[in-house]
Amino acid sequence: MIGQITRHASLQTLEGVGPKISEKLEKIGLLTYSDILFHLPLRYVNRTKVTAIKDINANHYAVIEGFIESNAVVFGRKRSFIFKVTDNTGSIVVRLFRFSNSQKNQLKTGSHIRCFGTAQKGSSGLEFYHPEYILGAVEKLPPLDRTLSPIYPSTSGISQNKLRQISKLVFEHLKPISSQISQFEDLKFLHNPPADVDLKSLELGINPIQKKLALEELTAFQIGFLTQRQTIKNFISPPIKRNLKFEEIFLKNLEFQMTNAQHRVVSEIATDISSSKPMLRLIQGDVGSGKTVVAAFCALQLLANNKQIALMAPTEILAEQHRQNFVKWLAPFDYKVELLSGKIKGTNRTKINQKLENGSINVIIGTHALFQENVKFHALGLIIIDEQHRFGVGQRLALLKKGFQAQLDTSQLPNQLIMTATPIPRTLAMSAYADLDFSVIDELPPGRKPINTSIISGNRRDQVIRKIKDIILEGNQAYWVCTLIEESDNLEAQAAEVISAELKLALPELSIGLIHGRLKAKEKIDIINKFKKKEVSLLVATTVIEVGIDAPNATVMIIENAERLGLSQLHQLRGRVGRGDVESFCILMYDKLSTIGQKRMQIMRETNDGFKIAEADLELRGAGEILGTRQTGDIFFKIAELPRDASLLTQAKKDAKNISDNDPGYGKELVRNWLSKAEDFSLA
Repeated sequence: MIGQITRHASLQTLEGVGPKISEKLEKIGLLTYSDILFHLPLRYVNRTKVTAIKDINANHYAVIEGFIESNAVVFGRKRSFIFKVTDNTGSIVVRLFRFSNSQKNQLKTGSHIRCFGTAQKGSSGLEFYHPEYILGAVEKLPPLDRTLSPIYPSTSGISQNKLRQISKLVFEHLKPISSQISQFEDLKFLHNPPADVDLKSLELGINPIQKKLALEELTAFQIGFLTQRQTIKNFISPPIKRNLKFEEIFLKNLEFQMTNAQHRVVSEIATDISSSKPMLRLIQGDVGSGKTVVAAFCALQLLANNKQIALMAPTEILAEQHRQNFVKWLAPFDYKVELLSGKIKGTNRTKINQKLENGSINVIIGTHALFQENVKFHALGLIIIDEQHRFGVGQRLALLKKGFQAQLDTSQLPNQLIMTATPIPRTLAMSAYADLDFSVIDELPPGRKPINTSIISGNRRDQVIRKIKDIILEGNQAYWVCTLIEESDNLEAQAAEVISAELKLALPELSIGLIHGRLKAKEKIDIINKFKKKEVSLLVATTVIEVGIDAPNATVMIIENAERLGLSQLHQLRGRVGRGDVESFCILMYDKLSTIGQKRMQIMRETNDGFKIAEADLELRGAGEILGTRQTGDIFFKIAELPRDASLLTQAKKDAKNISDNDPGYGKELVRNWLSKAEDFSLA
């Protein structure tokens, strides 16, 4: 491993990394030397040799060297600055669409230049667009690289040259001690591989050094999970006996019958909470399988034993829906259910916090607001977390620690019940949720019909609009979902507003609602309630409705630019319909389909099975999107990648157990080196 003092030093100690650069680096999670070590290249380019201009091929990276023969500002659809570079074999045009006056003045005729980039077909033949370049006399240009050059994940304002410079300084500054040389040299190899390396094996992630480090990383995660699970199991949780009378009342109050799968999971939970050890269970179930009513059934057992319940959801829309359901399902009992979210402020928030602490609120349902420091409980007995992939390990534990505040005896911890409607492939579950017991609700309520999925080109938009009109006039409801490539509430809102206005013109006889991320939480909830009451027949929305809306009368889901979404997200959106006993439809409209896009559409058309879709999504996209790695605190592998490295998981689990049993000191060091948020696994 690498020296603990130096590897955690701030990047601001490096020359050329001031506050402004540091702020930009922080956006991509780079704060310390260690962060740079594990900020591995996305790909590599060969800058070890100059290519003659006559030998340049389209879409191939190349280094060229020559002099600027001519230059000019040209006007077309876009203004651009072009200059022609010539060597003794030919000439090629370099084009800049963004340029400053100082650049234009520097790039004057006769100047000697070295360019790095990928040539593409342009209006004058092959052209370089915005290549990196160096100006200077031949004898003054720096020597060519000796190794392959890394292309790093970056952000606006941080160039590849800057990241390479920072990486070089970090490796120069770190002085590995003898026992740490192996990993240090392995990481150095991955940042700057020799020019003769098998590039294909590197790009596929199967180079022996990558495999070695991937195994070490997976082992570190397994040790972290083993430690956390053991830590939690060292605490106690008062055994809870089933209250059969309360169960009977609860079931009679429901408007439906629970499925055999739901009853099976209830029994598994009942066994857990009857133990003196805290429950740590994940419920997986496809969209609409009825996970929430199982959670409420479980909560009732704790409530009957004078314990409080905390349910955390990722959005205010979903939190409000859970509140409405819990109020309805627990109506025969005298329990107080409240909502705590970002929209609740001032006196109201203070009152809720006071009632939680004195025990007069029995069930609190909310968003991230629940694990804030000033939220305290009287007797927290059960934590329910919905949509687990939206929260990280650390966020789960932050809420779990609230149990200490609720108990005079700090040896007690609350039970945990975690739910996800994103089915998790077995290979992923082995790694990402190794600390949890599993329950699967693998049965949909009776009467549910498969959703018919169609794939339609956006060119047939008018036909889709006419079809929607007919379906809605028959008494049904529909969703029309807009997607954008850019992750921006403002841009998505604008797109949704444009489509809403267009549909209102085309369908004046329909009541059309609009919901997007820029609306306040109360406005979103009001619109959803109108939709559920059938006051709105067509709801135009962004992907903000992915979770949290249950409207049984909605039978059609239209998703615009469906090719921009992953399979799991498409499946979640499709799951907003087909919740009644009426035949339902999902229309996936596309603009242009890539090869992967075609595969996604085909899978959506072929199956409604969330687990099959999750496996396919993992194959097509990797683990990151399924686990929600963009969320702070979630699982994020630095080198390992699933499913590519799934074959290493069995060995990683074996190694983790061996290290934990025989060399716990080394295990702690391994976790500290690989997990940037190692404290997430601690209850200290």
